[in-house]
Amino acid sequence: MSDILDQINAVARTVDTKRIPAGEGRTIVLSRTYDAKISDVWDALTTTDRISRWLLPVEGDLRLGGTYQLKDNARGEILVCEPPHLLKATWIYGENVTDKDVSEVEVRLTAIDGSTELVLEHAAVIPDDMWEQYGPGAGGVGWDLALVALGWHLGGLEFDVETWESSADAKRAATRSSQAWGEVSIAAGEPADAVAKQVAGTTEFYTSG
Repeated sequence: MSDILDQINAVARTVDTKRIPAGEGRTIVLSRTYDAKISDVWDALTTTDRISRWLLPVEGDLRLGGTYQLKDNARGEILVCEPPHLLKATWIYGENVTDKDVSEVEVRLTAIDGSTELVLEHAAVIPDDMWEQYGPGAGGVGWDLALVALGWHLGGLEFDVETWESSADAKRAATRSSQAWGEVSIAAGEPADAVAKQVAGTTEFYTSG
């Protein structure tokens, strides 16, 4: 494994807003390049056996119009599936949800000289009080950790995802990721003192226990 902080620092991050069916959403966008062919990255994103080796066990039909369920996590419907470049799905977490709880995840892949650029965008309607408490790191840290695991998987590394996510190494990654999302917020014009509270709250959420 390359140093975990190098993996986190390899990601470019932005925040924005976007209209989705649930309403006016906030977006987090992560971008990084993998030393892997686009066909391999696409396969890792859309094959149930491979998804379980870097993200979570998943059940369902990962084709256009199909539905999926990640173990003890999100579920949703495949909205767009254009191999090997574009995958878009709804992302629903929890029970007794309303229409406003339905967010969207879009992944775009671009082949670059044998490598692959991955851009992941997650758009969700987030209550102001939750955003003020945690900022973009609430979802961004989780996706950062997932992209680290995807990179290791693409490199041929076998590891237990659940064990790694509770390790000291993952907590180091979560801490740096939370700080990085705070830097993005400040660059977007958020007050430094408010961002500091968001970073502290997000870091505590991902590293406690």
